[in-house]
Amino acid sequence: MKPYSKDLRVRVLAAVDAGTPREEVAKTFSVSMPSIKRWLKRRRETGDVSPKPIPGRAPVKGAALKEWLPEQLKVNPDLTLEEHCEAFEEETATKVSDATMSRAIARLPGEWPLKKSPR
Repeated sequence: MKPYSKDLRVRVLAAVDAGTPREEVAKTFSVSMPSIKRWLKRRRETGDVSPKPIPGRAPVKGAALKEWLPEQLKVNPDLTLEEHCEAFEEETATKVSDATMSRAIARLPGEWPLKKSPR
C-alpha cells in the first residue's frame, strides 16, 4: 500500500489542532485513530509529517528491461519468452524469469503478439 499523502496528513492534523474531536476527524477524513496518533507523534518528534520512504532496494531489472525490450521486440518479434530472457541475460548479465519478461512485454505501449508465428 502507498502511504497517505502529506496533504491529507496536514489537513487531518489541522482539524485536530482546531479542536475537532479525533473521532470526528477520523470519520470525516476516513483515516484510523492510530494513524492520527502516529502523525501527531511524528510531528511532535520531527516537526514534519511526511511519510517515511518505503524500505528496500530500488528495482533494477524493470528499468533495464524497459529500455532494452522495445528494440529487441522490433528486431526479433518471433522469439519465445525463454529466448528473450536468454538474449537479455547475454547482453546485460542479468537473469530474468519468463514471468518477468511476460509482464515487461505486457506493460509496453502498443500491441505485441502473444502467439508466435510458425517457423
